[in-house]
Amino acid sequence: QVQLVESGGGLVQAGASLRLSCAASERTFSNYAIGWFRQAPGKEREFVAAISWGGAGTRYADSVKDRFTISRDNAKNTVNLQMNSLKPEDTGVYYCAASARGVGVIVKDPTQADYWGQGTQVTVSS
Repeated sequence: QVQLVESGGGLVQAGASLRLSCAASERTFSNYAIGWFRQAPGKEREFVAAISWGGAGTRYADSVKDRFTISRDNAKNTVNLQMNSLKPEDTGVYYCAASARGVGVIVKDPTQADYWGQGTQVTVSS
């Protein structure tokens, strides 16, 4: 069982930056691809970014490309999401998810992810 804990959310103004972290409880963390998702009030959850087991492969939603960067440190069992040039439309609860079946599963069918965190709130004011 892998427990995922997100942190780093907060209230910022448009144009600011935040760095989210997803910390895992298990050393087998490196066996999992990790994805970030977000859900705004009244909207469906949407994919934000994902990273492969070793960190070489990354995927981003078009809406965050060139602004967000996902990275991982398997020695520390963490995945980070650096968010720059934040916009009000980036507001939502951000969740991380883990899949032993790779980035493809996270991107195409996140309901098949093995584990989810509880989420961290990000609010961007205009």
